[in-house]
Amino acid sequence: MVNILIGCTGSVAAIKLPKLVEKLQDVIKDVNIKVVVTENAKHFFSADEIYAQVYDDAKEWSCWSKIGDPVLHIDLRNWSDIFVLSPLDANTLGKLACGLCDNLLTCVARAWDLKRKPFLFCPAMNTFMWEHPSTRRNIDTLKEWGYIEIPPVSKALACGDVGVGAMAEIEQIVSQIQIAITSPSFSS
Repeated sequence: MVNILIGCTGSVAAIKLPKLVEKLQDVIKDVNIKVVVTENAKHFFSADEIYAQVYDDAKEWSCWSKIGDPVLHIDLRNWSDIFVLSPLDANTLGKLACGLCDNLLTCVARAWDLKRKPFLFCPAMNTFMWEHPSTRRNIDTLKEWGYIEIPPVSKALACGDVGVGAMAEIEQIVSQIQIAITSPSFSS
């Protein structure tokens, strides 16, 4: 059994989250999927479109009131065999590269065990945001730490611009997840 945690941030590409979950459930045998979302990500889909448990900031705080209670971001980290951040918007990319953790998703990322578990990320943003100098620096920082990038592609974006910045296609993301979970160093 493979436990996949999908993180989803506030990029328009978040509309593809239901399809990503469905595709993973179709092609990977014995898979459990949980989803952690930022507040802005929830703007682009409805939780009832996703056949997996969805966690948000409210859930993090509703399950903890005193020492000894579960800490959701640690429980999700411990449960997961792999973390796939799809899509990763420019805002959360900057937070991760600076070590900020002000919501459930970034707390899971900050607490992730990069030595033992793969962390894949799929940037998705407007072309001008993608080409901004801080984006390359932030991506390089994550890769230096051991995060695995699934690069964006060039196409017509939701805003009407054309260029690099669109999230990788679902099939590419699923393929990279399959590679990660079948690598000799992977253990679930």
